[in-house]
Amino acid sequence: MMSRSYTNLLDLAEGNFAALGLAGGGARRRQGSFGLKRMSRVMTVPGTLSELDGEDESEPAATNSVASDAPSSVAVDRMIVVSNQLPVVARRRPDGRGWSFSWDEDSLLLQLRDGIPDEMEVLFVGFLRADVPIAEQDEVSQALLDRFRCAPVFLPDHLNDRFYHGFCKRQLWPLFHYMLPFSSSASDATTSSSPGNGRFDRSAWEAYVLANKFFFEKVVEVINPEDDYVWVHDYHLMALPTFLRRRFNRLRIGFFLHSPFPSSEIYRTLPVREEILKALLNCDLIGFHTFDYARHFLSCCSRMLGIEYQSKRGYIGLDYFGRTVGIKIMPVGIHMAQLQSGLRLPDREWRLSELQQQFEGKTVLLGVDDMDIFKGINLKLLAFENMLRTHPKWQGRAVLVQIANPARGKGKDLETIQAEIEESCRRINGDFGQSGYSPVVFIDRDVSSVEKIAYYTIAECVVVTAVRDGMNLTPYEYIVCRQGAPGSESISEVSGPKKSMLVVSEFIGCSPSLSGAIRVNPWNIEATAEGMNEAISMPEQEKQLRHEKHYRYVSSHDVAYWSRSFIQDLERACKDHFRRTCWGIGLGFGFRVVALDPHFTKLNIDSIVNAYEISESRAILLDYDGTLVPQTSINKPPSPEVVSIINTLCSDRRNIVFLVSGRDKDTLGEWFASCPKLGIAAEHGYFLRWSRDEEWQTCTQALDFGWMEMAKPVMNLYTEATDGSSIETKESALVWHHQDADPGFGSSQAKELLDHLESVLANEPVTVKSGQFIVEVKPQGVSKGVVAERILASMKEGGKQADFVLCIGDDRSDEDMFENIADIMKRNMVAPRTPLFACTVGQKPSKAKFYLDDTFEVVTMLSALADATEPELETDSADELAASISSVDIGDEQSESTDGPIGGS
Repeated sequence: MMSRSYTNLLDLAEGNFAALGLAGGGARRRQGSFGLKRMSRVMTVPGTLSELDGEDESEPAATNSVASDAPSSVAVDRMIVVSNQLPVVARRRPDGRGWSFSWDEDSLLLQLRDGIPDEMEVLFVGFLRADVPIAEQDEVSQALLDRFRCAPVFLPDHLNDRFYHGFCKRQLWPLFHYMLPFSSSASDATTSSSPGNGRFDRSAWEAYVLANKFFFEKVVEVINPEDDYVWVHDYHLMALPTFLRRRFNRLRIGFFLHSPFPSSEIYRTLPVREEILKALLNCDLIGFHTFDYARHFLSCCSRMLGIEYQSKRGYIGLDYFGRTVGIKIMPVGIHMAQLQSGLRLPDREWRLSELQQQFEGKTVLLGVDDMDIFKGINLKLLAFENMLRTHPKWQGRAVLVQIANPARGKGKDLETIQAEIEESCRRINGDFGQSGYSPVVFIDRDVSSVEKIAYYTIAECVVVTAVRDGMNLTPYEYIVCRQGAPGSESISEVSGPKKSMLVVSEFIGCSPSLSGAIRVNPWNIEATAEGMNEAISMPEQEKQLRHEKHYRYVSSHDVAYWSRSFIQDLERACKDHFRRTCWGIGLGFGFRVVALDPHFTKLNIDSIVNAYEISESRAILLDYDGTLVPQTSINKPPSPEVVSIINTLCSDRRNIVFLVSGRDKDTLGEWFASCPKLGIAAEHGYFLRWSRDEEWQTCTQALDFGWMEMAKPVMNLYTEATDGSSIETKESALVWHHQDADPGFGSSQAKELLDHLESVLANEPVTVKSGQFIVEVKPQGVSKGVVAERILASMKEGGKQADFVLCIGDDRSDEDMFENIADIMKRNMVAPRTPLFACTVGQKPSKAKFYLDDTFEVVTMLSALADATEPELETDSADELAASISSVDIGDEQSESTDGPIGGS
């Protein structure tokens, strides 16, 4: 049975599913799920997984998931590898009765097993590349599970077409390779079979989401969330992490993107940009081939979601609602053993001998590329032509062998490029060809791995001119083939010291790892031609040194090293999973898990009312923005309801009620003029008064504000240079705001301003702090935490030691207040066993012990306290307390604690 916990995730996609011809969940489940036997899995602790994952206990136990298996004390970690395609080749038997299966030895997914610990079981989930009739799907599923540990996903043909061709290849693949659909047919190069046009197609997105749900359902059938890791691969399944996280809050999820990730200026054109980013952030670790790809992803998170990354001890992480999402940068490698075994195959000997005779006396440059619009084959031919023309010495000597793997798509752009390639080959061979010499050998057919190895072995240089490519392992394979198999004594082996040369595009993922390669901009035909000439003209000793350097890297950073490194980082990122309290909140792709301290709980109104009613001396400290009124509210003054509640609370002689805010005293005084007994601490506590009729006091004596004259010119300089920034001048502080500036530039300028101000004001009695879109300069010793201490100390001095403390706030400036409140019991500032209610607004990491969801719940809670209040109008508690502490030296009440974080409330 499908869990109710994720059904609303597809609300955004349900509109057009009928057009896809889907009959509904029951029909989908008939396609290969009912007959699949459960795998024997166990749990590490007693109890049901529905309880561990916060599922409704009323959910029926019958399910196709192994999550309902009986608990056991024995457990083994397992890696579930999820990808668009299984690493299995399926063929119908010649007699038509049944299927035969074999591993796809060239599949990266199969090869990554070498880096997984021996004690960790591996299970593959993915689409089976075969047209299996519905009636045979259960049998095929069971056979693959039993023999290959593979759980196949069967997608209806119409859904697969819309998912793979319609969205993956028509929308994501071109966009991730920096191709925008400027016209309705702009993406025709990717495929001709998908409906719609090159621009964003909402129904294709809905098909993408639905297909990801099919993969999710298959994972649920075989998963044990207590013990299993899930490793999701590539852009086909970027929505899957949200499905998994919604069902299993503490599941350990990794994701690796095998394609480029575009810059934010390109990615932001995608209409579902935020949905995909949020889905990926439901992972624990996100991997990329290069820092450039990771940097683009981090920039998108910053610009579109407002999430900044931090680097700590060599690891990059994003703080996402209390969870740290790790960023892994590690290019994938090749399977050394498989390639070296190919070097020992008997077929290689005669092929190599044949090629050596064919190209005797020639210098061979080699290109091995897929036939698609991003591989730059046409640019490579133009550069080779330019080299022959500008360096005539290579005419009759240099040969470019270009192997073009058959195209997997169709379209006008691809047809145009193929025609251009054919024309270039004819022209070059016509202009520079001689008897027995063709400068270009173009091979546009399937080439076996053995034949490819032979070409690698005889080539003096490999040239890769892709204009955009996620990784491209061709240079790695070439380096290993030029080195030869260890211990090989082939008579056809290239004699002498091992050497190789590479000319690679700077736009491919392997380029940064090949420091000895000649990097070129493939769009610059002349520079690429010079790079080719330099590569084949280089002294032999230099070629040997570069080859040795490359071989050391390639042989040590193989596919096993890559997968092992990723799994180690995934384990590190997930080490605290089962120690945290997690809540799943949000609908659709807005769903996320909030990870909080186990002792962090929602404030129970009945509990606080009971404690309130039996107490005799109460301190109530309230933030304003984001606590009593929403942060997003345009109308900032308090509502009549808030004013009425505050007046009711103030009317009880046992209450000391304070508004503690970052706003200026004049604004707060005007807004709460109708609250005569309300205490106000303005500008984070620099100004304070105990009631409306009292004079404003300052937290320090005789401050010199000469530092403002030093700080303001510096802030003016950055304001003039940063469009969208502004300066707010308070009586006690200066605040530079950049929330309306470009996110990246504003953040960069804020860091520069912070350093500049710290340098200029190093000898001044001030604190320079950065906060959310602000840089603030304020006097030392000013914070909400100091205010809280001062109020409680004054109550004790006045003989009214607090036996009830309520402190509510919503932002980073309030965290210092929560921290100080938690420590006051040790210093005997309140009565023994005083209930301390430090409460933040919103489910987020906090030093408070309690939370309320929003300002509505705050007002509701305060209203409940007001209803329990017994007003006694004959006594003015605030006036009495103010009089009782009039002789207290204000400066003596200051705390030496460090100032808290800055906030806007």
